[in-house]
Amino acid sequence: MATRQSTIDHLLDQLSAAGPVSARKMFGEYCLYLAGKPVGLVCDEQLFLKPTEAARPLLKSADERPPYPGGKPYFHIDPDHWDERDWLVNLVRTTALALPEPSIKAKPARPHTA
Repeated sequence: MATRQSTIDHLLDQLSAAGPVSARKMFGEYCLYLAGKPVGLVCDEQLFLKPTEAARPLLKSADERPPYPGGKPYFHIDPDHWDERDWLVNLVRTTALALPEPSIKAKPARPHTA
């Protein structure tokens, strides 16, 4: 089951106090970003955050599972907790701060023409 746009809109609204939050559609599902840094995935109407030791103590439960078959385990955030805005914002901010900055890929050199 693909994630509905209304689910993404709800999560982005809940996380708006975290800073510049966005989502990009990828392979029918979504990658969630905070300030341009990928912090999680939304797959099959479920929220998954990248696992970090800094965020682990903030979890309501330590449920880890892959967001898609064959994927690495992520923290699964139960939809029952999505409306706990302050907690969710804190969890996503903590996750983002614990993750390394995304690497900037160099643009390929343009061929020189004479």
